[in-house]
Amino acid sequence: MLEALGAAVREVRQVEHLAGLEGLVIPGGESTTMAKLMLDYGLLEAVRAFGHAGHPIYGSCAGLIALSRGTVEGGQPTLGLMDMVARRNAFGRQLHSFEADLDVSGIDGCPLRAVFIRAPWIEEAGPSVRVLAHYEDHIVAAEEGPLLATAFHPELAADSRVHAYFLEKVRQSLLRR
Repeated sequence: MLEALGAAVREVRQVEHLAGLEGLVIPGGESTTMAKLMLDYGLLEAVRAFGHAGHPIYGSCAGLIALSRGTVEGGQPTLGLMDMVARRNAFGRQLHSFEADLDVSGIDGCPLRAVFIRAPWIEEAGPSVRVLAHYEDHIVAAEEGPLLATAFHPELAADSRVHAYFLEKVRQSLLRR
């Protein structure tokens, strides 16, 4: 999705892969496994430092959980970069995955098709977090400065508007330097 929008991308699997990046996407996946691997490979502290340095980060689904200051369920290490608390698998198990049309603040045009797969939601958002979208009274998209989080997978609906929104955060970050 990012390449289609003209961005140069690369996978980050080791701390040294962060060097020279202007932004980072933390994708969906199994959040417990991702947290364990980030700890094992030293990425938890490295990504935390990357975020504290003001680099834009977009977390989708499990990436939302990673960006949060914690989870309702507790115990899982998070980056603590966004002042929010996530509820893991909030909409239910894999069987309960669904799609919905959402109005997302800052995303122009028709409603965005959102694909929720074992999705979290944002249980609590601090005062500096700007809520961008709700689904059934639950926060499913938010931003805080250069950080962006969605509970859904916009790439699965082949809609590039969320990724374009994130790339604009990267462009703005570069202009401020």
